[in-house]
Amino acid sequence: MGSSDLSWVDSLPREARNALLVEAKAALSLERLADYRPYPKQVLFHSLGKSKRERLLRAGNQNGKTFCVGSEAAYHLTGLYPEDWVGRVWRRPVVVWASSETGESTRDNPQRSLLGTIGEEGTGAIPARCLGDYGMAMGVANLYDFIKVRHHTDGKFDGWSLLRLKYYAQGRRKWQGPPVDFVWFDEEPPEDIYDEGLARTIATGGCAALSFTPLLGMSSVVLRFLGKDATPDRADVNMTIEDAEHISKEERDRIIASFPAHQRDARAKGMPTLGSGLIFPVLEEFIKCAPFAIPKHWSRLVGGDFGWDHPSGWVWMAHDLDTDTVYVYDTYRARETLIPVQALTITGKGAWIPASWPHDGYQVRDAMHGEQLAVQYRNSGVNMRPEHAAFPESPMVGERKESRISTEAGIQEMLTRMQTGRFKVFSHLEDWFEEFRLYHREKGLIVKLRDDLLSATRIGIMDLRFAIVEPQNNKGIDYGSRADWF
Repeated sequence: MGSSDLSWVDSLPREARNALLVEAKAALSLERLADYRPYPKQVLFHSLGKSKRERLLRAGNQNGKTFCVGSEAAYHLTGLYPEDWVGRVWRRPVVVWASSETGESTRDNPQRSLLGTIGEEGTGAIPARCLGDYGMAMGVANLYDFIKVRHHTDGKFDGWSLLRLKYYAQGRRKWQGPPVDFVWFDEEPPEDIYDEGLARTIATGGCAALSFTPLLGMSSVVLRFLGKDATPDRADVNMTIEDAEHISKEERDRIIASFPAHQRDARAKGMPTLGSGLIFPVLEEFIKCAPFAIPKHWSRLVGGDFGWDHPSGWVWMAHDLDTDTVYVYDTYRARETLIPVQALTITGKGAWIPASWPHDGYQVRDAMHGEQLAVQYRNSGVNMRPEHAAFPESPMVGERKESRISTEAGIQEMLTRMQTGRFKVFSHLEDWFEEFRLYHREKGLIVKLRDDLLSATRIGIMDLRFAIVEPQNNKGIDYGSRADWF
C-alpha cells in the first residue's frame, strides 16, 4: 500500500471516518498559511515588495486586504515562503510590527489574522508549530504585546523572529524604538504615526505595508501614494470588490446595496471619498459595458499621452457612427519604456489605426538624436497623425476664439458623452477605471496625477473625426480621414 493510497479509509466504520475527518480539519486549521492562494491584485501587491519601500493595498471592505498582508507578514516571520513566491524574501529572522487604530481593532484584525481567534492561537496565518514565547499587552484584554516566531531559511530553523502588536492610539512616542524590518498598518494611520513607523525601517532597509479602505478621502497619507507626494519608491494597488473572487456576483450586489450611497465607491472599490471634487460625477455602471467584438464598419482611433517618469498612456477607441457612441476597448500604460518598445505594442493592436497625440509631441526629449517625440513614434512604425490633436476650428466667442486644444473643453466633451450614454468603456479595463475613480480637482484645478489614460482618452476624443474604418488591405493605402464629414 503506497503512502498516498487512502482507500483503506473507506473500510473504516462511519464513526472512525468522521473522527479522522475532524482530526484532519483540526490539523489543517493549524497550517492555514499553506492554503493561501492570492488573487491577481494580491500577487501584484506582493511582487512590488521587491522594489518598493512603501506599499498601499487600497481596497473595499471584506475584499481580503487584511488576510493578504497578514499572510505576507507570516511569510517574513517564519521564512516559509512558497515556491511560487514573487515578493521580497528575508533569509534571517525579522522584526515585524502589526498595528491598527486601537488596541481592540489590532486584536480583532491583524492579531486575529496572524494568530487566530482568542483561545485558538495557531489557527491564523502563522502556523502553530512556529509560535514561541509571548507577552500580553497592558490595558487591552487578550491583546498580545509580543510573540516570538520560529524562522527558517532553506527549511532549517535559524532563530526567532519577533512580532510586536501596536496601535495608533498609543501616540507617536510609543512608536519610537529599535529598528524594524516590516511595519504593517491595517487601517489608515495618522501621518505622525506613519512617519514614526516608517522611520523604524531606515536602519534595516525594511519596508512598510498599508491595508485600508480610504474613508477619510484624499488624506495626507493617501496623497503620498496618489497625489503630489507620490514617488517611485511608493506603490498603490487598488483592489475592488470585483477582484475578490471569493464573493459571488449576487453577494457583491447585495453588499454594495447595503452601503450608504455616499460611501459605496470607498467601501466597495477602495476609492477615496472625493465628493464635489470629482471631475466625472458619473456612476461607473453607467459607462461600463461588457467586451464585444468591434464591428468591421466602425471607425477606430488610438489616443496617446507621452510620458517617462510618469507613464505614457494609450487608449484605443471605436466610434459607432449610427449612434454617435464612443467605445474604449483597449488600453496600454508604460512607464520608463523606450519608444521602439512601446511601438511594438501599439502597432501590434493594429498598425493601421491612426494615433492622435498632444501638442507636446513637438518636444525633443533626447537632445542627442534631436527628433521630436511624435517623429520618433512615427519612425518606429506608429501611424501618427500629421498634426497634434485639436478640436475643429471654433467660431469667435465675444472678443476671443476658443482654444482648439483646451483641456477643459475635452473634459466637457467626455462628460457630455458620459451623461448622454454616448461613451462606454469595456468593463475589464480596470487600469482605466482606477484613474477614472481618482480624477479630481483641488481648489478648482485639475490634479494632474494618475491621469495618463484619461488624458489619452481626451486626446482621442478631440481627434475623433479622424478615426477610420479598417482597410481591407492595409498595405500601401492612403488612410485619409473623416474630417470632411463634420
